[in-house]
Amino acid sequence: MKKAFVTLFSAPKSFTNPHVAMIQRNAIKSWTLLPDVEVILLGEEQGLAETAREFGVKHIPNVERNADGVPLISSMFKLARENSNSDLLCIINADMILMPDFVEAAMDSRSLLLGKRQQAVGLQNFVLLSQRWDLDVHQPIEFTEGWQDRLRSTVHGQGQLHRPAGSDFFLFPLSTFQEIPDFTIGRAGWDNWMIYKARAENWAVIDCTPSMMIVHQNHDYSHLPDAKPHYDHPDTNENIRLAGGQANIRYTLLDSTHQLVGDKLIRPKLTSARFTRKFELFLRTIFFFLPENVIENIARPKRWQKKLKKLFK
Repeated sequence: MKKAFVTLFSAPKSFTNPHVAMIQRNAIKSWTLLPDVEVILLGEEQGLAETAREFGVKHIPNVERNADGVPLISSMFKLARENSNSDLLCIINADMILMPDFVEAAMDSRSLLLGKRQQAVGLQNFVLLSQRWDLDVHQPIEFTEGWQDRLRSTVHGQGQLHRPAGSDFFLFPLSTFQEIPDFTIGRAGWDNWMIYKARAENWAVIDCTPSMMIVHQNHDYSHLPDAKPHYDHPDTNENIRLAGGQANIRYTLLDSTHQLVGDKLIRPKLTSARFTRKFELFLRTIFFFLPENVIENIARPKRWQKKLKKLFK
């Protein structure tokens, strides 16, 4: 069997909701059209096994779950490692549409890293991520010739580039992220921890936003209890605890070490947002001895601004 360049793995939601089913089918279909890519779908959600068979991709049902039956990130990583035939893995949300520039960016990044005095030690540890484009999608995508160009045109006309917080995929070598806490998928915090972990280990964190377009198909939160966003869910608090506290879930694309621009890896420009983030990390380093809630208020002054606004309303 030919070795795939990268293995995508994901734990889709149930296919019972018509809109969720449609956007997940759009996403999975786009993955199967990528060159040199293997796809693994994880979980026992209704309709998942049938969808995997339809698209001819691997399906692994026995994912470990929390007390509420939600898949654990640690189990997903373990199963992907055990069942992949690639040197690169990529965890991705099941509502994300990918195009060939995704694979091209991954190939370029790896090649450039290997060229930076890494030949002697092999593949340098790194993680790839990017900002997403948010788009309302109300019907199945017709994956006929030229579909990527049509989608790009729609995104530029109707979509919106998401702010550099919250990541929907992480692509990394098999040698990295060997130990993952029992985070719950679909809740906040775990994705920020991935960036924190990479920075703590001195791995390259590569922002590929200038070199790829990934499309997030907008949806509501009807699949969650009380239809509340994931950051309002109790499991998010557990994710934060497992991540080691609030400071470790503050990491975003503003903490990337490199950007892939064309055929070059460059250092990100020091924008006002990046400067503010660096200053926050500086303050956290200085006041490390204080309680976490005190550090939060010192390092994130916007919290005080919000409190003052409420007081003087």
